[in-house]
Amino acid sequence: MTDAIFVLNAGSSSLKFRIFGAEDSLPLLGSGRIIGIGSKPEFSVDGKIYKQFRADLSQSGALQEIIDWLKHAGKELNIIAMGHRIVHGGEDFSAPVMLTGYVLEKLSELIPLAPLHQPHALSSVKILKALYPEPAQIGCFDTAFHASHVPVFRHYALPKHLRDRGVRRYGFHGLSYEWAAHVLAEKHPELAQGRVVAAHLGNGASLCAMKAGKSIDTTMGMTALDGLPMGTRCGSIDPGVTLHMMRELGMSADEIDRTLSYESGLKGLSGISGDMRELVASAKPEARFAVDYFTMMAAQHVARMAVALGGLDALIFTGGIGEHQESVRQAIVQHLAFLPSFTTLVVEADEERMIARHCMTLLKEGKQ
Repeated sequence: MTDAIFVLNAGSSSLKFRIFGAEDSLPLLGSGRIIGIGSKPEFSVDGKIYKQFRADLSQSGALQEIIDWLKHAGKELNIIAMGHRIVHGGEDFSAPVMLTGYVLEKLSELIPLAPLHQPHALSSVKILKALYPEPAQIGCFDTAFHASHVPVFRHYALPKHLRDRGVRRYGFHGLSYEWAAHVLAEKHPELAQGRVVAAHLGNGASLCAMKAGKSIDTTMGMTALDGLPMGTRCGSIDPGVTLHMMRELGMSADEIDRTLSYESGLKGLSGISGDMRELVASAKPEARFAVDYFTMMAAQHVARMAVALGGLDALIFTGGIGEHQESVRQAIVQHLAFLPSFTTLVVEADEERMIARHCMTLLKEGKQ
């Protein structure tokens, strides 16, 4: 039997997993994902389509499909740890932790701050804990990488009594940025010490200003709605707009939440789709407008991150759009042509390997 670490990455419309050998080099033993949950669910394993489903497949149903596959395919594996990507760690969790009942209870309190992701992640943990009681269940947080921000990048211009109650900027996509910083340090050590803006562009999108591998500032705030426009999320918006929607348009808090989270962004701008691939391929002017809007806002936010760093030495693209949509990258860089020259790189996202690294560290600490 091979000791292994199973890593689950629960997104808003996807479930991704990877299985690593439990040794320092973390050899990849298998991987798979179910994407398109809520639209056209498709299960692929090691890059090949394994199964397709009806549109009504739920997140919990998708997890059960992965569990069924694991029971069949993982007979030669001794899973000693299960690592989970958890979007929001709040103020209490700024480093990976064992997911005890108390920790899960505290993380449940953060669901209103990450409603697209937190419920799916915590539900997955509970299901896997029940089915696999022996392996360590370890949580790794997207907010943790940004926990060291200084106050000027942490706070909103709000009264102290609200800031003291946790109303502040947290930032997300930290595991992706942590991996990008790791890759940069290995392959481009001189750049890694410089002023780097990393762009995680996917269905969720944000930027991170990094210096010497540390997060200095980021575009997302208290929730994952802030910053760049995304697939279906609005990004930065005048808070007065939400008051207008409530007072003048008669929309409820739930209706506003659904509009800002599920009906805005690229989907709202184009009226066609929140999928950048579909918009780039479309000849419709609405699609072109949505793409142009996205690239302009991304470039503006890169400039904002450069101000936090005092300049820009490198711009790193990662995430589904960042890695695969060259025309989007080119448009963003073109908007930034007025800046002094900077290096542009593409780094393949690997949040799962970053989670596995954290799992190995915790397991080693537990043996000491």
